[in-house]
Amino acid sequence: MVATASLLKPGGRMAFVVPAEIGHAPYAAPLIRYLLARFADVRLLAVREKVFPELSEDVWLLYAAGFGNPAPGIMFSTLNRFEFMEAPPATGRFVAGDELERWNFRLRPFLLPKEILALYREVSAHPTTVRLGEIARVGIGYVTGANDFFHLRPTLAKRLRIPESVLHVSVRNGRMLPETAVTRRTVEKWLAKDEACLLLKLPADARLPDPVRKYLDSEEGATARGTYKCRMRDPWYSVPDVTVPHGFLAYMSGGSPGLIANRAGCVGTNSVHTVQLSAPDDLPKLQVAWSRPLTTFSCEIEGHPLGGGMLKIEPREAQRIAMSFAAKVDKRSDSRLLEGLHTLRMWRHCHG
Repeated sequence: MVATASLLKPGGRMAFVVPAEIGHAPYAAPLIRYLLARFADVRLLAVREKVFPELSEDVWLLYAAGFGNPAPGIMFSTLNRFEFMEAPPATGRFVAGDELERWNFRLRPFLLPKEILALYREVSAHPTTVRLGEIARVGIGYVTGANDFFHLRPTLAKRLRIPESVLHVSVRNGRMLPETAVTRRTVEKWLAKDEACLLLKLPADARLPDPVRKYLDSEEGATARGTYKCRMRDPWYSVPDVTVPHGFLAYMSGGSPGLIANRAGCVGTNSVHTVQLSAPDDLPKLQVAWSRPLTTFSCEIEGHPLGGGMLKIEPREAQRIAMSFAAKVDKRSDSRLLEGLHTLRMWRHCHG
């Protein structure tokens, strides 16, 4: 798009069918800044129903005219279904540049009515409301480079005589997580099902037991050490950044992501987010706040659609999730936020 704009004469115009990611992706922000700085008229048309039903990609339509002069903002319009039109919609919602900047140039929040967006800002700024990043550190789990090799089933570990001292129970993916907490009982169920959930955790300077060395020198070990991540490590078999978090965040979901307590002291791969609290004793209170409409709505607006009706939350997005620890619940505000939640879920084709 930038290359196309560079070919225009002063006053020129262009139009594109663009991925709907232009409404939320971090890499879209520089493009939007570029367009506002170089086109006098920038318009974006968001279409809820798929323009190309046979594709998984949602698309929006972009129109930019008056090349050579800046625009004060974007005219943002929405349609449930696209049909032929002679020109871009004449009406819509004008979003000024400073307002776009407050939302990190993410246009997805402007799919909501002004009243709901204003309510979210108001509630988010209330003294009883905090952002997750203020009380916790959210990150990705460890990366092995060869998951099948480094995660053993209990039966295999027993057959190979791998010592329990170098095995640590791990959450391999979000599907393993229960609704509220990973407990000893949860782990016992994984082990009884012979899940491949035992991470081979070897410190870089540790003396290796003979059964472990034999496993590392096996044919499977030779394959694992040839993978990119393992080749970049010294020693190749020592997986870095393995920590025991206070909780896990199932960051990809059809509905709303869950915050799960880690009562069993498990570690987690990069298929789940890890949550380290500044005050670990606050986790039960945090889980109560997590289930309220404000947090559910905040997950939706701060996260982004991934296709197929899924919502994904990256660590930087998770840091912005708002929650309230107030004992008293404002039912009217909750009702409006749930209305907004329904709207955003409709736009990502989640009807649950």
